Amino acid sequence: MANTETALKEALTSIEGATGVALVDYTSGMALGTMGGSKTFDLNVAAAGNTDVIRAKMRTMEMLGLKSEIEDILITLTDQYHLVRLLKSRGGNGLFLYLVLDTSRANLAMARHQLKKIEQELEI
Repeated sequence: MANTETALKEALTSIEGATGVALVDYTSGMALGTMGGSKTFDLNVAAAGNTDVIRAKMRTMEMLGLKSEIEDILITLTDQYHLVRLLKSRGGNGLFLYLVLDTSRANLAMARHQLKKIEQELEI
């Protein structure tokens, strides 16, 4: 089992193309831990903004009567992928992993697979 810092470090170093990662509480919008990012890309701001995306999708699913659970949400930009993975592991209710990838270096399928593995090893 990995703690938050270890899990974030593993995501940033083992996922090809990763430029930033955060563990976020979507009930408050606060990042519980971040790693990577840059002066021009504030992970805390991005994490808070993505809580709105999750809340909106959950409301929409409820209005539609969908009983499925969200695994992940993908946002594609011209030069980045933003991958939001809701935690299903014990103690992870209300949390998500947020991963930013450089599209020129990332393999999206492998990134999703590795992020799922990191989630399973994460101890909250």
